[in-house]
Amino acid sequence: MEQTKKSGISFFEKYLSVWVLLCMGIGVLIGYFVPAVQIFFGKLEFFSVNIPIAVLIWLMIYPMMLKIDFASIKNVGKHPKGVIVTWIMNWVIKPFTMFGLASLFFLVIFKGLMPDVGRDYLAGAVLLGAAPCTAMVFVWSSLTKGNPAQTLVQVATNDLIILVAFVPIVGLLLGIGGFSIPWGTLFLSVGLFVVVPLVAGMLTRMIIVKKKGLDYLNEKVIPKFSPVTIIGLLLTLIIIFTMQAGLIIENPLHILLIAIPLVLQTFLIFFITYFACKSLKLTHDVASPSAMIGASNFFELAVAVAVALFPLNPAVALATTVGVLVEVPVMLILVKISNKTKKHFRKSSDSVSENISQEVPNEQT
Repeated sequence: MEQTKKSGISFFEKYLSVWVLLCMGIGVLIGYFVPAVQIFFGKLEFFSVNIPIAVLIWLMIYPMMLKIDFASIKNVGKHPKGVIVTWIMNWVIKPFTMFGLASLFFLVIFKGLMPDVGRDYLAGAVLLGAAPCTAMVFVWSSLTKGNPAQTLVQVATNDLIILVAFVPIVGLLLGIGGFSIPWGTLFLSVGLFVVVPLVAGMLTRMIIVKKKGLDYLNEKVIPKFSPVTIIGLLLTLIIIFTMQAGLIIENPLHILLIAIPLVLQTFLIFFITYFACKSLKLTHDVASPSAMIGASNFFELAVAVAVALFPLNPAVALATTVGVLVEVPVMLILVKISNKTKKHFRKSSDSVSENISQEVPNEQT
């Protein structure tokens, strides 16, 4: 446990895939043996938004936003190339490579194995591809000794870009995939799961820092959310898997099949970003967080939007939850690759993060 903490990743985070599998087992058992529970949760909706899942998602996203100092955006000019590479990767390349890989595997290569749900899995992959990672990036950056100030700037700017880019990109790709876009629900989902927690987190942070100071926020307030966030994630997964019990029991192989393009996408985006930073002669402590934020996903948002947009298509949400299942082990492999190839990058020649690093709280969820 102590060694795990020193490495920057908590015990829960390190074995996230195990907890996801446990939640899958519990959820499937509940959905199969107590189908009334599945029906009950399915009815708890308001404007197509599942209320229990919405509340639990808020419990996960609000603490993330509380950790982000949006005032750090003023530092964007200190390493502009790294930030620009991340923007281009997250919003110009990544959503479309995800769409391409998912279409290839779900609609062509695996078509015979998933004739009725391939398009639904494609929709789930689109939601993952359009949502770049937020909180876990701090963990991956820490494990590769990334520049904490650079990481903070990237996360803050990407969270703001989500407000304007997520809806049109998702709408475009779902439209190309042949889906009818419920635009009202899509905008409502972004409002509920991004705007509301983002504003609440910003205001809470400002008030606490003003009255108690930054150390009090990082050392006293944020750690208290750790168990709440963990419980929120586990309960969300159990509810989702309960509602997907029939689909999983009938198609257990689909979990593995969904994972294949998602894993390939993660490696592809990491290496494209990593080599782009290398060609621009960026230092490793800038290149690594740039590649990590592009490779990983804001799966909490993807899951929430999947449930809201496609309440009658559990396969869409299943694809997003498989993203949760594979993310941590794949990202830990990329962390090792990043650390082993560090010698091939130019060494950092500045100390921009000496004091700012104190502003980046340790991720505990």
